[in-house]
Amino acid sequence: MGIILLFELFYDTVSVFVDAREQRAVLEVQEDGGFLVFGVNNDATMFSVTKEQTDEIVKTLGNIALNNLSQSIQIQHNTIEYNGNALLFIYIPEQTEKPVYLRGKTLYDSYNRSAGQTVKMSKEAVRFMISASHGISYESQIAMSKLWEEEVLALLDYKRFYELLDKNLPKSTNTIISTLGAYDFVLQGENTLSITNLGAILLANDLRKFPHLKGKTVRILRYTGTNNLVLDKEYTFVNGYAAGFEDMVDYIMKNLPQQEIIKGAFRQNKTEYPRRTIREFLANMLVHQDFSITGSQVMVEIFTDRVVMTNPGSPLNDVNRFIDMPPHSRNEDMAQSLLLLNICERRGSGVDRAIKALEEALLPPPKFTKSEHFTRVFIYGAQKLSAMSKQDKIRACYQHCCILYEDNKEMTNQSVRERFEIDKNNYPIASRIINDTLAADLIKIANPENISRKFTSYIPYYA
Repeated sequence: MGIILLFELFYDTVSVFVDAREQRAVLEVQEDGGFLVFGVNNDATMFSVTKEQTDEIVKTLGNIALNNLSQSIQIQHNTIEYNGNALLFIYIPEQTEKPVYLRGKTLYDSYNRSAGQTVKMSKEAVRFMISASHGISYESQIAMSKLWEEEVLALLDYKRFYELLDKNLPKSTNTIISTLGAYDFVLQGENTLSITNLGAILLANDLRKFPHLKGKTVRILRYTGTNNLVLDKEYTFVNGYAAGFEDMVDYIMKNLPQQEIIKGAFRQNKTEYPRRTIREFLANMLVHQDFSITGSQVMVEIFTDRVVMTNPGSPLNDVNRFIDMPPHSRNEDMAQSLLLLNICERRGSGVDRAIKALEEALLPPPKFTKSEHFTRVFIYGAQKLSAMSKQDKIRACYQHCCILYEDNKEMTNQSVRERFEIDKNNYPIASRIINDTLAADLIKIANPENISRKFTSYIPYYA
């Protein structure tokens, strides 16, 4: 039997990917390690793994784990019957030293697994993992060292820091430095000071002055038309995310497509995009980016019909579960600091609020996409229902159902009509959208025993 094994670690999770000729392995990742489950086909149907197959799989993986890796690993296995099928479970424990790689290779021949994808790690990502395995987060690493007090104050926007805290600026330099230290933005050495990555990323007057962070600026581009052939304007925010966040939001809002509205004798320009949506999605992009990816930065692209936000790194959660799943950030210290600075929250409701604002404005649903190296959100301008694609309507219906479920409510034909501004007499249009979403397995009937279609309500598929 030909078995190919790639052993890989991603932060605090061990994961293994196995491809066999006849068996299929399903990976279940959890803290403290991961499980391989043999006996599941690609279409999720199951079959029994025979004793002979079990012996061969365990022998092969056991030999690799003990003899063919940079460090020996003790795996465990068990056969469990489920729905009449004998499934083979193999447990791979988390390792303290990361990454683990094939013997004879270097640590830079390591792979990680994120959002269902396996990719070779960059050198920066390997260094990032080694630091994490020793309990050193990216945020706590040093961005610049051997500094005097006046140099620290010249590099960091400490005035904006106190404004965000809603506190008066102290007259004492020592007090300012001590407060920055209390937030882990500055570290005190014997005779000099150091600025942490966290302090630089959030409060830098100019990120380009920090050698390892100069590529983490935020780039905003506005195009003429619906494609990127003609660039109308480009601006790069070089200051720290906390120090410059509101300025970033203001700049984006000012450069969005505007509509002229006449009220009495007054004319005013107004965008159809809710500020709350732009603000929440931008904050999410900044917080959840993968700093180990080089050559990429948070980017906002403005077209005449949409806004596209991109950040480095594949998401840690399924894109269909952004609304309901609790926050899972690569950068916990950064998320906590932005919470303390009143820029974002950590209850996991940022995406909810962004989508609610779009619903209230009767705008199309946002679309989330991912790849090996980035996460992207598309925010669309106004469209008539008739101009929306079937997939757009299904996505809007599903997101609407999720939002209601998070508010302890259930979706109905009436709520769908209100979401799309469909007239009461045109309820069959809402019914068709609901049926299409049911067929896509994104929602389900809340009470299957209810035989009255008139009073049927719906909940998300995961409920």
